Amino acid sequence: MKQRRLKGLSWTLGLLLIVAMLVTGCGGAGNGGNAASGGNAETAGGNAAEETTTGDNAAPKEKVKIEFWANKFEETTDAWFKKWTDEFNKTHDDIEVKLTIVPGDAWAQKLKAAQAAGKAPDVMTMNYSNLAPSAKQSQILPLNDYLDPSLIDDLHDNVKGFVTVEGKYYAYPMLVEPSAVLYYRKDLFEAAGLDPAKPPVTWAELIDYGKKLTKNGVYGLSTAQTAGDLGWSSWGLQYNAAGHLPITDDWSKADVMVDGYKELLNFYKTLYQEGIMPKQQLAGYADAAPFGQGKTAMQISGSWSIGLFRNEYKNMLDNIGVAPMPSIDGDQTKTTATLGGWTLVVDGKSKHPEAAAEYIGWLLAGDPNIMIDFFRTSQFSKFSPRKSVDEAMNQDPDAKTDEWRKLISEKIVPYSEAEPVYPWDISMFFATAIEKAMKGEDVDKALATAEKEINNFIEKQKLAGTNPRANGGE
Repeated sequence: MKQRRLKGLSWTLGLLLIVAMLVTGCGGAGNGGNAASGGNAETAGGNAAEETTTGDNAAPKEKVKIEFWANKFEETTDAWFKKWTDEFNKTHDDIEVKLTIVPGDAWAQKLKAAQAAGKAPDVMTMNYSNLAPSAKQSQILPLNDYLDPSLIDDLHDNVKGFVTVEGKYYAYPMLVEPSAVLYYRKDLFEAAGLDPAKPPVTWAELIDYGKKLTKNGVYGLSTAQTAGDLGWSSWGLQYNAAGHLPITDDWSKADVMVDGYKELLNFYKTLYQEGIMPKQQLAGYADAAPFGQGKTAMQISGSWSIGLFRNEYKNMLDNIGVAPMPSIDGDQTKTTATLGGWTLVVDGKSKHPEAAAEYIGWLLAGDPNIMIDFFRTSQFSKFSPRKSVDEAMNQDPDAKTDEWRKLISEKIVPYSEAEPVYPWDISMFFATAIEKAMKGEDVDKALATAEKEINNFIEKQKLAGTNPRANGGE
């Protein structure tokens, strides 16, 4: 009996010892054991999320889940986002990205409601012009602490400023689209006695070519001619004419009464008054269909029109020439276009900024082939902000033989400026002056009116000194 009791006591003590060892072992792992072995886990309140399991295998750590909202673009772009987000999720054990495509007309309302409810997406698309105001209001986070500096160094020099506010990078750019490219009909050039290999390079030449090409019911040129379109499509030519935009850098006053702007208004006025362009705009500036339909011999439009031509007007591709927009004096290293485009940003209140930035870095700043796949789906109508992607495309069988892509990436993109970030009203005041001059108003009078309207707006809105990109902001 005594021996049996001792055996029972020994068994009990042994069991207690095993339990104590197990408890001690679990406590050690919970206090940094995983970190020591190179693992990591996203935690809530500092406690690792673990699941109860049976058997010898440890449970996988819970994935960090981030929300990504993308504007709805072309079907090919939507499909590209889905394809590569799925690939990210397959290749990352610790992060899961949920993609939501949001139609443009619902974007503002949906985002505002999500922000009010504290449920804004961790990652979202944002165009360049919204970056600086959003950064100033702390709606988006700087990425300096989350992205390797080499990823920023990979950006083309003129594009770095697009995503910079007060010395910090608030987005990673996905693409750039030049706002002004000259498309022209080679066959119509020949019929008018013009050399298709020598498109116009000055405003004076463009006017001269336009006159010679305007015949047989075909207009010599189509471009923006209403204030709504002129407001953004002429930004590049505003830089070209005057070297600056119609407002001082500190946003303290208008800066329109200069000779360059007088020449700019007279340029548009001549095109309109001499019948080189139609009296009624055939389509919006963003729509180059009239050119594709043979209604105009030359078209000034953005790089996106390449996709239209290649998809809808394949039978006339051999007759389309592509060139930089002519400049005021023929110097084509001076700006004639601004670069619009889209970026990815991290929400200012994201609970998982590291994971959000990792996704952005992987998708937009990682393997060049991911972005080459995007540019291929866009028919090379959009352009890369990254040096390494351009270098890789110069070796890609499809990209390196695309002469349109090569010309725009080498002769337009490097000399283009960022879109302005001041309120749209400023652009409309100046664009209205262009439209008034086109339709016959005295140029000096039109500019004087714009100057007065811009200065009144600056005073009422207290804009002076509020430029978020001033003083090293870009």
